[in-house]
Amino acid sequence: MSNQWETQRREVTWAAREMAKRGLVSGSSGNVSVRLSPQDAPDPLIAVTPSGKPYSDLEEADIVVVDQDGEPVEGDGVPSSETLLHLALYRSRPDIAAVVHTHSLFASVAAVAGMEIPPILDEMATTLGGPVRVSEYGFPGSAELADKVALALGDRAAALIRNHGAVGVGGSAQEALEVCTLLERAAQIFIYTSLLGRATPVPQDSIEAEQSIYRMTHGLPG
Repeated sequence: MSNQWETQRREVTWAAREMAKRGLVSGSSGNVSVRLSPQDAPDPLIAVTPSGKPYSDLEEADIVVVDQDGEPVEGDGVPSSETLLHLALYRSRPDIAAVVHTHSLFASVAAVAGMEIPPILDEMATTLGGPVRVSEYGFPGSAELADKVALALGDRAAALIRNHGAVGVGGSAQEALEVCTLLERAAQIFIYTSLLGRATPVPQDSIEAEQSIYRMTHGLPG
């Protein structure tokens, strides 16, 4: 492994291991990537976790660098099967610097049920950007799935992937991981309170004010 992109590979490795420690994935499911090319570049170059490698054994040398077509530029491993998803999100949002894709339990329950998670917590609006929408179904690893998830994400920080899992984005791998952690907590609270018959959203005026904070923080149009 060359010393090029060493910092970014370390960042991806840390986030992938931490994702597993937090119980957001099991085995080698889910994936993490970081953008390497400038944010204004039309075709992203990214560092992404390899396919089929348990996160407990993951090393920096295992991280694969791929081009805008998902073809390896550096690294001996096979890029994640969801590399097209990561590339589509970077293309759709120049502000995104990292993507974390999880299979966490409660977010996956909501994704299978096709249930959007409303902003039931104040931090959902300020950190996630508002309600967490569910994408239309797409075959795993396909360009169709990638495009549908990008559409569901929009200008938010998280989305549910129908019958699959969830995705979180941010300005760093740590930020994207914290997004996924908050999403899982919100999904759990939403499902439990729904069982009680009362999943009450934050008042609309508060949501609008908090969404303004989110857009300002992320440099998005108001």
